[in-house]
Amino acid sequence: MAECKAARSALKDSDQFTLHHLDHAIHIVLVKSDKKGYQHLETLRSKGAEICAQINSAKRSSVHVVSENGAYLKALVEGLVLANYQFIKYRKDRKEKAHSLKRISVEGPMTAGELKKLKGLLESVYDTRDLVNEPFSHLTAPQLGKEIKKIGRSAGFKVEVMGRKKIEALKMGGLLAVNRGSLDDPTFSILEWKNPKAKNDKPIVLVGKGVVYDTGGLSLKPTPNSMDLMKSDMAGAAMMIGTMAAISRAELPLHVIALIPATDNRPGGNAYAPGDVVTMYDGTTVEVWNTDAEGRMLLADALSYAKKYSPDLVIDAATLTGAAIRALGPYASCVMGTADDRTFDRLEKAGFRTYERVVRMPFWKEYRKELDSDIADIKNLGGANAGQITAGKFLEHFTDYPWVHIDIAGPAFLTSKDSYRGKWGTGYGVRLLFEMLSQYP
Repeated sequence: MAECKAARSALKDSDQFTLHHLDHAIHIVLVKSDKKGYQHLETLRSKGAEICAQINSAKRSSVHVVSENGAYLKALVEGLVLANYQFIKYRKDRKEKAHSLKRISVEGPMTAGELKKLKGLLESVYDTRDLVNEPFSHLTAPQLGKEIKKIGRSAGFKVEVMGRKKIEALKMGGLLAVNRGSLDDPTFSILEWKNPKAKNDKPIVLVGKGVVYDTGGLSLKPTPNSMDLMKSDMAGAAMMIGTMAAISRAELPLHVIALIPATDNRPGGNAYAPGDVVTMYDGTTVEVWNTDAEGRMLLADALSYAKKYSPDLVIDAATLTGAAIRALGPYASCVMGTADDRTFDRLEKAGFRTYERVVRMPFWKEYRKELDSDIADIKNLGGANAGQITAGKFLEHFTDYPWVHIDIAGPAFLTSKDSYRGKWGTGYGVRLLFEMLSQYP
């Protein structure tokens, strides 16, 4: 009784209270009623991160989470699990640095199936973070193909990895052009999950930019330290791999295909150059104005390739432009495309529910004029303004289906710790797309 009085008193001035009892600590979190529903959930994720830090500081190995509200229970567990992530595999002291929290149990209105789905989702976010955090020295394009196969075996989706010969036979000019300066072969991976009870007759196709390291090529990145974090330039690919893993682990009743074009972008002896004209997979000729606008070259070939599936919807994701970061910072991604308003509305709502927010950009036809070329069908770079939109307009040229483009350059990789998102690769987008596609169509 005294403990209950102490808790009530403490919660008058705070929304969290820790009650220490013998060798246990009881963390009580108050959910205030003056916020929107999605803000409640984000508060609980953040509280989960705080509790995770306290548990690891106290060197405790387990926590039991209790709630009468299933959504609140899920959000707190998300915060706990995602905050507990570490990427320390290359440290000598990894055993000493490893977090003590190893087991999370739950009590509340959550079925075994819901718990399994949540576990699979969070495991897939971990997979995504691992891929983004892996250094280029250990994750070339061929190695990425191997990692995709490994995740596919774990999660249950099919994988085909095409190498140079097949890519050359298909005449994927964009991918091959970017790869010309590399010492490593390019890859083009096809991931597929098809539930026998799939609700969609035509597949959903996901496309992720897989630039495993980006120097800018011959248009070398000009700003100080701008190459330091470029191992993260394949975060779009990682997001789509993680989304496929989450869908497969949850056995969602869908047919989904993911396409992952991958290479690094280096200024090697035969690197493609500004002024070059590249013939793409679909026959389009592209005048190269800047070799650092390489991600769209890979994506364009993949978007053209997606036409063969007659898709119901195509969603691509990429750390594509600095303009997206300047527009929204690390707090949201820029989205645009040709899908209907209902699709964008569902994506936006999923963004609020997961707090992986998106902001829809205008996509007016006037932006396309920025890409007019005198000598080719299109050029790969627009003017100085609205770069995230002109990049999207370039990609639109290679589509003829309902399509969403997500520029995740801002939230995909953080240089300082941010609650349960942590530091470095955040795994952004996996929970977003899983939430959206769980409600499909």
